[in-house]
Amino acid sequence: MLQVNQPAPLFSSKNQHNETVNLNDFKDKKHVVLYFYPKDDTPGCTIEANDFTRLASEFAKLDTVIIGVSKDSCSSHVDFIKKYDLKVDLLADVEGELCVAYDVWREREKNGVKSMAVLRSTFIIDKQGNLAEVIYGVNHEGHAQEVLEKIKSW
Repeated sequence: MLQVNQPAPLFSSKNQHNETVNLNDFKDKKHVVLYFYPKDDTPGCTIEANDFTRLASEFAKLDTVIIGVSKDSCSSHVDFIKKYDLKVDLLADVEGELCVAYDVWREREKNGVKSMAVLRSTFIIDKQGNLAEVIYGVNHEGHAQEVLEKIKSW
């Protein structure tokens, strides 16, 4: 598991517009909230994305960009963003490289069946590229507000 104060794993991944987004793009400019979620357009993931969208301008005032990550495709992200008018970038980690690097690709058991899935998790990365917060096993309810409060307290 990743720890606070260590360098955040670097990434280079496609967003919903099929544009490459690199963590280094934000170094010395913005804090990054990198949140991992299981699947586009599912109940909990929609609540979380809508909450981050609702607070997007508050995050922007704090020099913070919000980036969601799932294993969905760019086209799935486009549909999800259009359906809910989301104001966050979504990265398409279809190969799961980011999920592995951030240690969120985990085995789970549901109804007695074991499978691999994305563990809902959030990482706050400071302007120097270090992990300021590491939160595994997030509850989507009220999570965006909690993240905002943490950044406000800096």
